[in-house]
Amino acid sequence: MKLKRILKWSTRAIFVALILAFLWGFIAYWRSTNECDRNTAAPINPMKAICFCEYGPPDVVKLDDVEKPVPNDDQILIKVRAASLNALDVYLIRDSWIGRLMFGLRKPRDTRLGRDVAGLVEAVGKNITQFKPGDEVFGFCRGSLAEYACASERTLVMKPANVTFEQAASIPLAGLTALQGLREGKIQPGQKVLINGATGGVGTFAVQIAKSLGAEVTAVCSTRNVDLVRSIGADHVIDYTKKDFTKSDQRYDVIFDNVANHSFAERRRVLNPKGICVLAGMGGAGIKTGEALGRIIGNLFIARGLASFTNQKFAQYMTKMSKEDLIMLGDLAQTGKITPVIERTCKLNDAPEAFRIFDQGHARGKMVITVEEDDKR
Repeated sequence: MKLKRILKWSTRAIFVALILAFLWGFIAYWRSTNECDRNTAAPINPMKAICFCEYGPPDVVKLDDVEKPVPNDDQILIKVRAASLNALDVYLIRDSWIGRLMFGLRKPRDTRLGRDVAGLVEAVGKNITQFKPGDEVFGFCRGSLAEYACASERTLVMKPANVTFEQAASIPLAGLTALQGLREGKIQPGQKVLINGATGGVGTFAVQIAKSLGAEVTAVCSTRNVDLVRSIGADHVIDYTKKDFTKSDQRYDVIFDNVANHSFAERRRVLNPKGICVLAGMGGAGIKTGEALGRIIGNLFIARGLASFTNQKFAQYMTKMSKEDLIMLGDLAQTGKITPVIERTCKLNDAPEAFRIFDQGHARGKMVITVEEDDKR
C-alpha cells in the first residue's frame, strides 16, 4: 500500500513538472524577442551593421542601419577597419534546437554578428587606462561586423605597426584556438606534429605556430591546398584524397585534429606510445550544428574515458580569451613567424554574400570584411 501511494504521488509530481516545463517553454518562446521587433523607428545616429533577425540560412543575414553604440565607463568605442568570419558566426544563424536553447527560443536575442575586430580607438570610457583615441587595436568585441563597435579593455591589445588591419582582424579567435590547442599538446622542439585540417583559419595558424615552436610539421589537406601549406612552412604534406594518414607507418608525438573525421582507434594507431591527440575542431563551417555538437560531446566523453586506460592522451579544450595570448600572437605576426592566410577580402556591404560562401565550408585561411572610408555615408 505504501509503495502504491509513493508511485501515485511520484506520477502526479512528474505530471505537474511536465506541465510547468511546458508552460515555461511556451511563455519563454513567445517572450523571446530581439531589437528587430523593438526598434521600428529610424536610428537617430545611424551606422551600418550586419544583422540577422531570424534563424535560418545565410540569406537571413543583411546589412542594416542601426544605432551607433555609445561606450559605457568600462568600454572602448572602436572605429572598425576590418573584421573576420569564423565558423561560430555561421553556427549562430542556423536554425537548430541547440542554437535556440542557447541563443533565443523563438528569435535570436543578439542580432549582431562578428567577434574578431581590428580598428581605431574612437572614444574611451572614464575607467579605461590602457588605450586612448587614435590607438590601433585588435581583439574581440560583440557585433564587430559594423562601422563601430564597443569592446572591453581586457579583450583588446595594440596592433603591431607592420601588421595590416586585415591581417590583425584574422588573428583573434582562430589564432587563440590554434595556440591554446598546441599548448594542450605540450609541444617540444624536434617533435613530430600532424595538423589534420591544415588549411582553414585555425589550421593555417596551427601549422605556423607549431613551426615557430620548433616542431617538425606534417599537414593534412586536399590536393588544391598542397602548395598553400608548403608555403606557410609545413615540412611534409599528406593529400587526404590520395592517402589516409592513419594507415601510414609514421608515428606522431602530437596530432592537432581540427576535423575529427577519424575514429579514436585510427588516431591512436599513429600516435607515439605517450603521444597526445588534441581535439581542436568540429569540421568547419560546412558541418551541421547538430553534428558538430555530437562530435564535441563524443570527443569529450571518449577522451576522458581513454585517458584512464592508456598512456596516449586525447585532450579536449575550449578556447579562452587571453590578453597575454593575443599579445603573443601579435608578436609572432610582427616578427614574421606567422602570416595570416586570407582567402578573400570583402567590403561590409558584401558581407551577406561572404556568409553564403563561408557556409559552404572548405575554407582556405580566413575571410575578412573591411570597413573603408569610402564605405561610409
